[in-house]
Amino acid sequence: MTTRTRPAMASQRLDLPSICDICGKARSTRKHQECSRVRQQTKDAEWAALLAEKAAVKQNKGRRYAR
Repeated sequence: MTTRTRPAMASQRLDLPSICDICGKARSTRKHQECSRVRQQTKDAEWAALLAEKAAVKQNKGRRYAR
């Protein structure tokens, strides 16, 4: 099993605004590859905390059909 560095993108709806939070321009007007890279770098700590929280919940949950 591979270890994820970010949460799965399809697990929930992406709540991204129409205005880019990095450059302040509309996200639909041009490609935001540089903005995306900056956002990924700034959110790495947030994603790590989210994945750690999910792993802790999963570990403490217990097995439903333990053998």
